[in-house]
Amino acid sequence: APGAARLPLSALAHPTPVTADQIEHLHRRFKQLSNDKPTIRKEHFDSIPDLEFNPIRCKIVQAFFDRRNLRQEEDGLADEINFEDFLTIMSYFRPIEPNMDEEQLQRFRTDKIKFLFHMYDADHDGIITLQEYRNVVEQLLSGNPHLEKGAARSIADGAMLEAAQTCVGPMGPNQVYEGITFDDFLKIWRGIDIETKMHVRFLNMEPIAHCC
Repeated sequence: APGAARLPLSALAHPTPVTADQIEHLHRRFKQLSNDKPTIRKEHFDSIPDLEFNPIRCKIVQAFFDRRNLRQEEDGLADEINFEDFLTIMSYFRPIEPNMDEEQLQRFRTDKIKFLFHMYDADHDGIITLQEYRNVVEQLLSGNPHLEKGAARSIADGAMLEAAQTCVGPMGPNQVYEGITFDDFLKIWRGIDIETKMHVRFLNMEPIAHCC
C-alpha cells in the first residue's frame, strides 16, 4: 500500500502475518486512538463507543496492556503501548489464513485461547480460580437486560461447576479443586469455534473522527 511506506520498518517486519494494507489500516486506527501520539494509554480506549457498554470492558482494555499478551518477560500491566505492541495484540484477532496447515491452525487456536485465559486469570498466577471464572461469566451475563442479577449468578455458578467437572470429572463432596490451568482451559474450549468468534468490532474506523 502506498501509505505503508510511511510506517517504521520494524512494524512492517513484525511477525504478525498481515498485509501491508492491513498494517496501514491498523496504523491509522492507532493514530486515532492515541491522538497522533507514539503510544496509547488506557484512557485512550474511553473514546471507543463499542466498548462503552461492554460488560467486560475493563478486562478487554487490560488485555491490551497485559505483558503476557505482549510476549514480554515481565509480568503485570504496561502503562502504555506503542504501535508494535498494538500489532502484537491485534495478531490474536486475525482471521484464519486459507493456506494454514494443521500445525499452524492448532498454534493459531492455542494463541487465541491463551489470550482469553489471561483475561480470566486476574491475579496473573497462571491459575484461574473457580471464583475468577465465575466472576467473568457473571460479568458477561450482566450485559443481558433480560436476565435478573440472581439468574445471572445462578448461571455463572453452574458454569463454574461445569468447568471443574470438565477438568477433573465428578467431584466428591469434600474434594477441593484448586483452579483451572491452561491445559484445563483448553479442554473447556474444545469444540468451540474460537477462530471465528474472537474478533474486535471496535476497530471500525467510522465511530472516531479521522486524524488530520
